[in-house]
Amino acid sequence: MERQQTQYILHDLSKKMVFLSGPRQSGKTWLAKYIMQNFKFPQYLNWDNYQDRDIIIHQGWPAKTDLIVFDEIHKMPEWKNFLKGVWDTRTSSQAILVTGSARLETFRQSGDSLAGRYYHHRLFPFTPEELSAIGASYSLEYFLERGSFPEPFLAADTVEAQRWRRQYLDGLIREDILTYENIGQLKAMNLLVDLLRSRVASPISYQSLAEDIDVSPNTVKHYMDILEALYIIFRIHPYHHSIARSLKQQAKVYFFDIALVNGIPQRLENLVALSLYRHICFKEDTDGLRRNLYYIRTKEGKEVDFLIVKEGTPERMFEVKSSDRTIDSNLYYFHERYHFPATQLVADLRQDFTSKDIEMRDLMSYLQHDLEC
Repeated sequence: MERQQTQYILHDLSKKMVFLSGPRQSGKTWLAKYIMQNFKFPQYLNWDNYQDRDIIIHQGWPAKTDLIVFDEIHKMPEWKNFLKGVWDTRTSSQAILVTGSARLETFRQSGDSLAGRYYHHRLFPFTPEELSAIGASYSLEYFLERGSFPEPFLAADTVEAQRWRRQYLDGLIREDILTYENIGQLKAMNLLVDLLRSRVASPISYQSLAEDIDVSPNTVKHYMDILEALYIIFRIHPYHHSIARSLKQQAKVYFFDIALVNGIPQRLENLVALSLYRHICFKEDTDGLRRNLYYIRTKEGKEVDFLIVKEGTPERMFEVKSSDRTIDSNLYYFHERYHFPATQLVADLRQDFTSKDIEMRDLMSYLQHDLEC
């Protein structure tokens, strides 16, 4: 199944290196090999493969190679200096694609700068918008049951999907996290992930989590930084015109794997969060305009689920409901006070309508066809 980024990546490869990052098993290697079909002499090299590693270290790929794919190259010591050297001495017809399961922020931690030498694309699990763009359509119930990672999503049955998910979660904790950093209290990390699965869509207190797993609040924050760096979770902060003040306040946590979330209402909100987050990342990666996803909350407890901000300007608020066909009072409050465009997404809405200048939209139809910003 072709991914929505394909043509954008092919275009960017003609100009600079392309870094493709995203969660483990979101389809990065598959997409890289699909892109290889557009080249005459491509070479795929995975740092985790010992034979490939030897080729990488000695730069032993054929001179005629017109596309080099480096998979998981960020595990190589001084990998940034290595890539800089390869890029600066390559032939003019040679393209380079770099893939990995850690955020680009991780790529900036060591070595010489690659600034100006690459474009960055993020590949996330399937969302209704992406599947609709390539001509595929699945029900809301299917997304909530299977999650949206390619293998369980396309699995023959639910049992196969559940077996994948068990192995996936175990692999994340035991392999990816330990590869990223040597954590002494693996049991605490396991417990933290289990607790977060039940606290999706609620503001997270580091102090409360620390008491539950018997570590310090700073340790909890550090563990969550790791989970976010490895694309296991993503955090959404409350909106404030001061970014520094926003980051100091309690964030909400969502999972890239929807099916890990406990509770159907929480999964529903997580699906919307992932869809909005994937949308703004895709748009940012392809048009270069800065976008952020927030939630809104006042000191009095009035709250709206999501707010998309584009280049510093609030674009649209979203409130998620399972079945309520009346305008949410908090959504109405913020719309009246700040005049932000507002949409209420309802899971089983029979007919779209507008009330008090607020859109009431069927959730799946909107996520499939009408995301903007």
